[in-house]
Amino acid sequence: MSFAWLARRLLLMAYTLVVVSMLVFAITQVLPADAAQSLLGENATPEMLAALRAKLGLGDPAWQQYLRWAGRVFSGDFGISMRTSQPVGPDMLTALSRSLLLAASSILVTLLVAVPLGVVAALRHGRLTDTGVSLIAYLGVSLPEFVTATLLALLLADTLHWLPATGYVSLPEDFGDGIRHLALPVLTISVILIAHVMRMMRSETLDVLKSDYIRAARLKGLPERTVLFRHALRNALLPVVTIIALDVGYLLGGIIVIEEIFAIPGIGRALMVAITTRDLPSIQAGALIMAATYAITNTLADMTYALLDRRIRYD
Repeated sequence: MSFAWLARRLLLMAYTLVVVSMLVFAITQVLPADAAQSLLGENATPEMLAALRAKLGLGDPAWQQYLRWAGRVFSGDFGISMRTSQPVGPDMLTALSRSLLLAASSILVTLLVAVPLGVVAALRHGRLTDTGVSLIAYLGVSLPEFVTATLLALLLADTLHWLPATGYVSLPEDFGDGIRHLALPVLTISVILIAHVMRMMRSETLDVLKSDYIRAARLKGLPERTVLFRHALRNALLPVVTIIALDVGYLLGGIIVIEEIFAIPGIGRALMVAITTRDLPSIQAGALIMAATYAITNTLADMTYALLDRRIRYD
């Protein structure tokens, strides 16, 4: 992995974010919402509305409005929320941190469970263990998110009373209670991710174990543990890295159902509230922050490829 490749990748990421910002700005411009009306309220007079529109430059050409908005955004100013009259940036970044905590916890649980189970299923291909792992994977893929969330909440919260059903507690405020509130949503997301990663890990491990270099390693007399962990596992993990990188986008934007069911104030839920209330600055900020996070994750995934497989070089 060379410095030139990293520089090109960062430039590509910047270009992607510029294009995304243009699309987000263009889409929000056609939404049926009047920024001046939202800021001043329903009792504002036409004179007050006209004065605020002139102050905000809402009558200027779209390209001038975009350049002003983009200049503020890339300097860290996402504007003022039409709903709360507070700066958008801090609220969105706080919501993002909650979603990232939920996503990171789910990915950690997924890797700790899915990778070993996938490897065991591959090593015991065609046996009862392999069949059991495959059934668990198919079940996890088949159940929709809201069904899994409802069943787990009914069992662990309402019936057994082991965990709280809804709510969010910040970990710095109360670490133990925060973990208890995170447990149900993390478990719900992990059930789905484990099914995907486990199936991929099983199939990739099977393919790698049949490859010529694994046969050569065994013919050299290397211990089976060395063959598995030093040669097979590192190569089988490459597609898993791709799945995890793609799942980050799903976890940030697609877990709105989970955040709604368990009342977690993450960025998906914040963006949904912004769309419902036609809060244009919040919509723009939320969409751009999610796009930036997804782009960064994919860049880190490419860097991880080179660490796992030294044959990969980005020159």
